[in-house]
Order: sequence, then C-alpha cells, then structure tokens
Amino acid sequence: MLPNSERTYHDPLHGAIALNSSDSTEALLIRLIDTPAFQRLRRIRQLGPASLTFHGAEGSRFTHSLGVMAVARRAFDRLAKSYPQLQVHRPVVLCAALLHDVGHGAFSHTAEEMFGCDHEHWTRRILREYQPICELLDRFHPNLLDQIEQTYLKKYPVPLVSQLVSSQLDCDRLDYLMRDSYFTGASYGKIDLDRILMALRYDPVSQQLVVAQKGIAAIEHYLIVRYFMYAQIYNHPKNIAATWVLNQAFDRARTQLQAGQLTADETVTAWLSEDCNRLTLEQYLSADDGVFVYHLQRWQHQSDPVLADLCRRFLDRDLLKALDVSHLGESDRQMLLDKVHYLLTEAGFVPRYYAGLRTFINRGYTLYQRGINLQTSTGLQEISELSPLVKTLTQPVQKVWLLYPREIEAQLLAAID
Repeated sequence: MLPNSERTYHDPLHGAIALNSSDSTEALLIRLIDTPAFQRLRRIRQLGPASLTFHGAEGSRFTHSLGVMAVARRAFDRLAKSYPQLQVHRPVVLCAALLHDVGHGAFSHTAEEMFGCDHEHWTRRILREYQPICELLDRFHPNLLDQIEQTYLKKYPVPLVSQLVSSQLDCDRLDYLMRDSYFTGASYGKIDLDRILMALRYDPVSQQLVVAQKGIAAIEHYLIVRYFMYAQIYNHPKNIAATWVLNQAFDRARTQLQAGQLTADETVTAWLSEDCNRLTLEQYLSADDGVFVYHLQRWQHQSDPVLADLCRRFLDRDLLKALDVSHLGESDRQMLLDKVHYLLTEAGFVPRYYAGLRTFINRGYTLYQRGINLQTSTGLQEISELSPLVKTLTQPVQKVWLLYPREIEAQLLAAID
C-alpha cells in the first residue's frame, strides 16, 4: 500500500468514511476489511428477512460494521482530544467496533433463532481461529486480540472501551438505529447523532463513558427512538411472520434430511445436522444469505409438500397472518391456538408448521452494562433516576401474536366472533 494513500467508503449516513494508511491503526482496519471473512458480511442482510416487510431494508452487515467503526472513531477521537491518556486504547476501540459483527450467520439474528448459533461466540472464534484476521492483529500488537476479546466480554480494564462498543449507549446501537430507520423509511427512527456525540464524556475516576447533564434531552430522544424501532420495525408482525415461515422451512428440511429424503450441499447439510456453535470454521464461514436462499429455491420443487409450500411461501412473500392476542389470558390464547390447529387439520395442513404463538417483550431501557450515567453537580447519576420519561421506558410491554395462514382466516374470524 502506498504511503499516505486513503481508502474511502461512501456511506449514505456518514458520508465519506476515509481510512488513511499513514495511520497505523487505520492501515490495520483497511487490511481487516479486505479479509474474506469480513467481505462475507456483504452477503448477509442486516435485518434478515425484513425486506419482505420494508422493501428498502437491503443493507448488509458489512455496511453496518463500517458505520459502527466510523461512529466509534468520531466518539473516541473527540474524547481522546480532551484526555490524551486514552489514545493508547484507540486500536482496541476501532478494531472491536469494526469486527463486532463478523460472527453473524446468514439472515443475521434470524440464524440464531433457526439454528441456535451465537454470533458473539462466533465472533470470538473467528478472531482466534481465522488466520488472516488473527495474524493481522498479532502483527500489530501481541496483546491486541486479547484486548478485543476483553472488550466484547466487558472485562477491559477501562470500562469506556467496552461501553463504546456494547452498552445502553454504544456506537453499535447509534449506527443501527440510524441505518435501519433510513432503509426502512421509518421517519420516527431518526436520532441526533451530532448532539449525542457532543454530550459524551469520560469520567477519569470511574474510567467510564458518561453523558453531560445538558445532553439528557438527546439521550431521551435516542431511547424513545429505540423503543419505537423495536415496537414498529424489528417486531413488526410481518417480520415475525416471515421469520416464522423461514424457521419452519428449515425445521422441515432438517426432518427430511434426517429421513434421507432431502439433498443439500455440504455447507447446508452441516448446518442442518450439527450443533451450529460446533461447526468447523470453514463450514460456518461458507454460509451466507445466498447459499440458503438457493436451497429454498431448489426445495420449493421438493416432493415433500410441506417443505415445498413453506419455501414457496417465503420466496413469493405469501406469508402467514398475525393476530394480536395480547389482551387474552394464557389459557384463552392456548384455546384459540387449539382452534386454529383444528381448522388447519380440517383444511389439510400439518398444523405445527403453520400456526403458533409468538411473544415479544419490549423494554425501552435497562441497566445493561452500567446503564447511562449523567454528570451532575452532585456526581454521577443514572439517567432513569433523573428522567421520568426514561423511568417509564424501563417498564416492559408484552405483545403476543397468533400466526396462521390466510386460507383459514374466514373460519377463524367467524369462530372468534
């Protein structure tokens, strides 16, 4: 790489994200980005199957990871300007921010639900086992890999470092709220990033990330945005239905594979047959959205009618309906589900694949990773103690959805009435 050369990524949110190779840390970031394991993130959608609900939700884990690194650099460099002693931690912060999602599987968080894998576990495995990345980190500094792992495990000796990457107010959340709002068209999801970054402070006594008291309104707005994004985007009933159909398709595929009645390539066979967290590194990294969607396209012509129909429903966006049953008691919900199963059986469906109850609990704010502390004249105070609005957001809100195919909707609604 030529001296003083720049690598620039033009981002729709953050503008030009420029990395300068004359800066040793940024030169390392460029090389990490160029590894095949990181480039794989281009082939994994940030929001899994959410594009079936919000057609613009096509962004990848690659673009999000670059965005998190860009936000972390802005936040850290601003703090380090006031506290130069922090500068030594810059490589850890930026590398941890860039690589935090390198362990995501196909369809992002949906893969964790379908296959039981843990993307944080895989991020640490990739850092340890994937030679192109661990060699770059070791060459930069022999302790850098350990320090990044400490950051992910919330064990880094300076809490600020972990908090910038993973906390109630971290660069990951700041980027994904902005990015997901932008790509889904959710205008209520916009946050004031500049004002939030200007409000961030470093407390040298506790060595943690804190917020200036004058920034409380910007943080309240950020937390409200996060609450609405979960309520209206991430847990949208169509997203829930799309995830259900995808999950059921792979569950049926697993059953058919075990019975010797299904063909799949080596990668998908391994994912369907083994504990996801115990796959080989090659088996894990070989999977992405394209690999699994290709199999769905093949399986829609499978001789098994259930698998073929589930694959067709996902690919054609012929999704299940979702009925809000949050107001019903648990026994009434179960009675309604039993009724749906009866109707499905009468209509010739295999009920377990076509109906179910899905419960989601949305809590806008918790004390995860030290919460959010404000600087006040009397010392640090947790934000929910000072803000009635944030206090309200700590209360959990539960939504329960009954999923069923449209083919029995008329009978179901008649039975409810």
